[in-house]
Order: sequence, then structure tokens, then C-alpha cells
Amino acid sequence: MAKDTTVKLTEGSPTKLILGFALPLLAGILFQQFYNIVDTIIVSHYLGVDALSAVGSTGSINFLILGFCMGLCAGFTIPVAQRFGAGDYVSLRKYVANSAWISLFFAAIVTLIVTLKCRDILLLMHTPTQIIDQAYAYISIIFLGIPVTFLYNITAGIMRSLGDSKTPVYFLVVSSFCNIGLDIFFIKVLGTGVEGAAYATVISQLISGLCCFFFMRFKFEILRFDKRELVLDWHCIKMLCGMGLPMGLQYSITAIGSVVLQTSVNGLGTDAVAAMTAGNKIGSLIVCPFDALGSTMATYGGQNTGAKRLDRVRKGLFSASLQGLCYSLFALAIIWIASENLLSLFLSKNDSAEILAMSKHFLHVQCLFYFPLALVNIVRFMIQGMGFSVFAVLAGVMEMVARAGVATLFVPKYGFNAACLASPMAWVLADCFLIPAFFYVYNKLKKSFATPL
Repeated sequence: MAKDTTVKLTEGSPTKLILGFALPLLAGILFQQFYNIVDTIIVSHYLGVDALSAVGSTGSINFLILGFCMGLCAGFTIPVAQRFGAGDYVSLRKYVANSAWISLFFAAIVTLIVTLKCRDILLLMHTPTQIIDQAYAYISIIFLGIPVTFLYNITAGIMRSLGDSKTPVYFLVVSSFCNIGLDIFFIKVLGTGVEGAAYATVISQLISGLCCFFFMRFKFEILRFDKRELVLDWHCIKMLCGMGLPMGLQYSITAIGSVVLQTSVNGLGTDAVAAMTAGNKIGSLIVCPFDALGSTMATYGGQNTGAKRLDRVRKGLFSASLQGLCYSLFALAIIWIASENLLSLFLSKNDSAEILAMSKHFLHVQCLFYFPLALVNIVRFMIQGMGFSVFAVLAGVMEMVARAGVATLFVPKYGFNAACLASPMAWVLADCFLIPAFFYVYNKLKKSFATPL
């Protein structure tokens, strides 16, 4: 069975392999987006603009905490991809087992801390008084589901490291339909409010995580463990933490800038919060291909670095960047033509024309900078796959400085227009660091491997 589900990215056309790997990933990311999008649509239409603002106001803190968890899991799977590319399956199984142990540890610690402190964080972010209770009700349940987030991301990440980007998608399809049904059941039938949307998200992700776990356990022959491979190995733990912690911190450091930006937008009132929430929901859906390309490059870079195929690393980076450019132009056209129709998914007829106009302006500004965003994902994840996760932290610092700087210096003076430029400036500044960093890493590995260009 393993030979049917694992895929080596070290042989064959980089362009075809990247597309073949990224398309199932894209489908999976789109279905993941359904968790948030369906929540938002149902919350907006059944519970109103205040509930929409409440859920939206938690987006940056959600990204801050869950992004750290997802970054950890992504980092834990990089040594797995490298060992798979090198054909060292004994070490691969040790890394898989130890990633499970330390995921349990981090899941328990993070859940305890954030559930105790999340209301204080909402207060520090100046969440408007009229929505803070609903925001807390939503995000506190999401945070109680952090162990579920770890379960899905570590199991799906391991399968992707072994070249299987399709199977996790099948399980996400099932869980996404479950999420839709549970949203309607909790909110419309039981009348639970925004907390019902949170319950639906956690339960649905639990379903997909369990499906990934049992599939991986019974269908991957390469993961048939010897008892000695299941014990704690401090060398493996050190390596996993060396990869995972920088990636987790990169997400969190990047999110700090988003938290500062969200705090500034909260100060502009609930209309601004609602407008940015709707715009971000559309934007997060449109940029899914960039996320898919990024995740693909982490596996592609990991496997080819493990196999010492740096020539393929360089070719793969060029191919993915070209794909990112083509899609950036396509996405720009879609947003300029259909932004109002897309926003109608999240803004009801009762919402003011001003909110719609603000959301359209937000999307129009953002889409002009989609290619820099594509490069952020492609180059950063490639560098991480090559084993240099610390550069992800530095890139995250660049993004944080840009977002926080715009939010602190310009949003109070220029309002919503300045807020629209915060993320684009973050992407550009990160690229100014990441592109030279890639050539530094590439040349360092080339010397290490003694491989000619």
C-alpha cells in the first residue's frame, strides 16, 4: 500500500510534480477555508453584523495561537521529508514517533495557557465592548480544540512529507460537509449563537484528524514501527524542536503584527472591523493557491535536499515562482471584476453601503500585491524544507515590523486606507529578506554537498 500512496519528488519534471502535488493540497486548503467561510456566512446571515464583527475580531489572535501550532507541526515533518528523500526509513520512523510525543506535550501546554488568558488578550486588543462577550465565547472554544488542531496537522503533514497530498483532502471533504451541517444545527436549530460555529469547527476538524490518523496507521507500510523506534529519542527531539519551534515562532511573530493591526482597526469602530473581516474572508480564499505552493515547496525542498539534488531545488523554485506570477494576474482580474458579488456572501442587504465600499477598497489594494505574497510563501517554505527554519523567524520579524509600523504610525492618522496597506508592505519587506536568504542557503548547501551548479 505504501508504494501506492507515497510519492518521491526527487525524480521527474519539477513543474509537473509541483502541480501534481499542489493541486490536491489546494483542494484541501479550500476545504479548510470552508470551516471559517461557512461559519462567517451563517453567523452573518443568522446572527447579524455584531456577531460577524465578533468572530472577525478574533482572526488575528486565532492566527497568533493556531498559527504557532501549525508551524510547529509543519516543522516537525521536515526531517521526515528529508529522511524519506534520503531513503533512511528507520530514522524516518523515529522522527514520526517523536513528533507525536512532543506534539502531545505542546498541545497540552498551549491549550492550558491560552484558555486561561484569551479574555485578557481580547481586552488588550481593545475589542469593542458590544462584541467582546461573543468574541470570547467563540475563541475560547476554538482554543479548547487546540489538541485537535495538532492531531490533524501532524498526521496530514506526515502524509504530505511522504508525498501523499491527496488522502488528507478526501477526509477534509467529509469533515467540511459535517461542518456545514453542524453549523446549521447548532446556530439555527439549537440557537447557540457564535459558540455553535466554534463547536462545529472543532468537531469537524476532529473527524478529519482521526481519519488521517487511522489511515496512516493501517495503510502506510513504511510506518510499521519496531518498539525501539517508538521510544523517546533526545537527538530526534532536538532536531524536531530545532525545525518546529522556529516555524511556529515565525507564524506567531508574523501574527503579532496582525494583532497590532487588528487592535488599530478595532479602534476605528465596528464598521471597519466588519469591512476588514469580510475582505479578509474573500482574500483568504483567493490566495489559497499561494498557500498550496508554499506547502508543496516545503516537501519538495525537504525531499530534494535529503537526496542532495540542489539542481532540482533551483529549478523547482523557478517553476513555482512562475506559477505564482500567472495565478497572481488571474486573481487580480477576478477581484476587480467580481469583488462586489464575492462580498455579498458575507455582507447582507441590511449592511451599510459604506461597509461594502470599504471591503471592496481593501480587496483592490491587497490584490495588487499578490505576487509578492506568492514569493513569500514559495521562498520561505523552500528555505524551511532545505533545513534553515531560523530564516523563517527573521522573515516573520520583517512582516511584523511592517504591519505593526503601519498600524501604529499611520492607521490612527489615515484610518482604514492605511490599514489596507499594512499587509502588502509586510509581504514586500519579507521578500527583500527572503530572496537573498535563499541564495545564501543554496550556496551554503552547495558547498556542503560539493555539488556543481
